[in-house]
Formats: sequence, structure tokens, C-alpha cells
Amino acid sequence: MAPTSPSTARASLCAWAEAVSATPSGPTARHLPGFSAPAVGFEQPFAMLEACHERVQRTLALLARLRAHVRQHGADTDARQAARDVLRYFDIAAPLHHEDEELHVFPLLRAQASPDVQTLVQRLQQDHLAMTADWAAARVPLLALAESAVAPFTPGDEAALDRFAQRYADHIAAEEGTAYPAAQALLAPATLGAMGQEMAARRGA
Repeated sequence: MAPTSPSTARASLCAWAEAVSATPSGPTARHLPGFSAPAVGFEQPFAMLEACHERVQRTLALLARLRAHVRQHGADTDARQAARDVLRYFDIAAPLHHEDEELHVFPLLRAQASPDVQTLVQRLQQDHLAMTADWAAARVPLLALAESAVAPFTPGDEAALDRFAQRYADHIAAEEGTAYPAAQALLAPATLGAMGQEMAARRGA
């Protein structure tokens, strides 16, 4: 396979950043990498939560591409823009998603789910705390990159970014594989509707 040219690599990073920044709705969004579900609204709160997970996965994929790009090309304009996109998502959108789960999913499971699921919920809540700390460390080199041309990520930076990405990936798998199905089985349709309305209200929708 022929090596990727610098201009192609830069274009690829730009395209991926634009895809992550795009609003995940409408026919175009269904074809973006990592977004396989149709557009959903707050009337389907668990579909919305899973769509948020797909957005997280796309942003983590952008982060991985950004790291590879910086290793090859340094802190150029495209790298700084991609860093800003990653920062914007995990600074603003991700905390709202965690709040949705802490308010609507975890309390229900702690109160009514099986002991195994209750144990999982304890771990997921601990994950949220750990992910907040992981992100505080991971965002430092990203912020430096976003604000000015800096040297490539240090080994410590790379370790912080690895830790954040891996914990998030494991967390999503546990939620979608066990926690969400268990919660959906316990919620009445009227409660689901109220949950969606509250999620929308927190976002000013």
C-alpha cells in the first residue's frame, strides 16, 4: 500500500473533525463514521443516550487520529482545530450525558434492579468520577495544542489520553450491554416521556 501523502493526511483529519462537529441528524448524519442510527429525539430517551455514545465514539476516534497526525505533522492548523473540537465535546456535551444517567438511569437501577446490576451501577458511578479526573489530565495537552503550536505530546500526555479513551470505551460497553436494557425494562412509557422532557429541558430544547 502506498504511503499517505501529507496533504491527504491533513485532509483526512479535517474531514473527520468536520464530521464530529456536525449535528447528528438528517440523512447526511446517518452516513457519518460511527453514527449508524437514524436521527432521534428526546421522546426516545434511551435512543438519545445511545446516540450520545456514538458521538463519544466519533470524538474518541478523532482524538486518535489527531494524536497520529501530531506525531507525523506536528501542531499545525488542522491539529489545533481538531483539538478544539475534542475539547468542546468533552467539556460541554459529555457532562450533560453523565447527568442524564445519574438522574434517570442509575437511581432506578440502584432501587429496583438485580444485585448484579446494582453492583455494576456502583462501578459505573465510580467511572464517572474517574472519567472526570481522567479528562482533567487529558485536556491539559489538548488545550495547549488548541491555543498555540506546541511540541508533540509527551509520554505522560499520551498515557493520560490513553487512560481517558480506554475507560470511556469500557464504560459505554457496560452501559449499553447491561445497564440500559435493565433500566428500559423497569420504566413505564409515561416515565420514559417525562425522562425525555427533563433531558431536553436541561439542554434548553
